[in-house]
Amino acid sequence: MPNIPNTATPALQISQWFNTNAPLSLETLRGRVVVLHAFQMLCPACVAHGIPQAMRIHQFFTRDNLVVLGLHTVFEHHTAMTPTALQAFLHEYRVVFPVGVDLPVAGSSVPATMQAYGLRGTPSLVVLDRMGVARFSHFGTIDDLQLGALLGTLVCETGADHQPPPSDQREPYAESFATSTCDDGQCAVKRSTQHPT
Repeated sequence: MPNIPNTATPALQISQWFNTNAPLSLETLRGRVVVLHAFQMLCPACVAHGIPQAMRIHQFFTRDNLVVLGLHTVFEHHTAMTPTALQAFLHEYRVVFPVGVDLPVAGSSVPATMQAYGLRGTPSLVVLDRMGVARFSHFGTIDDLQLGALLGTLVCETGADHQPPPSDQREPYAESFATSTCDDGQCAVKRSTQHPT
């Protein structure tokens, strides 16, 4: 499974939260596995696969072991995918796990958390272990069994069990983005190949 850097996990940069009484942060969720599901409501693969999968994970695991967070990360069709439209979408699709609206960045079509995590598009999954370390990142759809095996392993880990991936298996976070495309229902951001040094 692909890994993302074993460095400090970037903070979530959220402009508005839904389905939670108070803003959430990764720091307050330490001790639990976090499944971050990045989606757009007009992304076909998100609606058909990603959101239903995130809802199944939310229903299966107890909150003291695993938390699902939605990240509505809009990099296209900005005027159609407003927080008001998202609120109606979440109600219509009966999405009950917390969902944050990724913070827009002035002068860029790609929002802040998406940039910080180097996400390639939607749907995307980032899985953090109990120590808050991002252990898995995936763009596109992923099989339930494959994801379930990973989540089961991470839920059973304790802090002493945590073994970070070797440094030669890490990739730097992406630095810049350009245009977006939708192929096979997955919405992708075309970005430059520049990476931080």
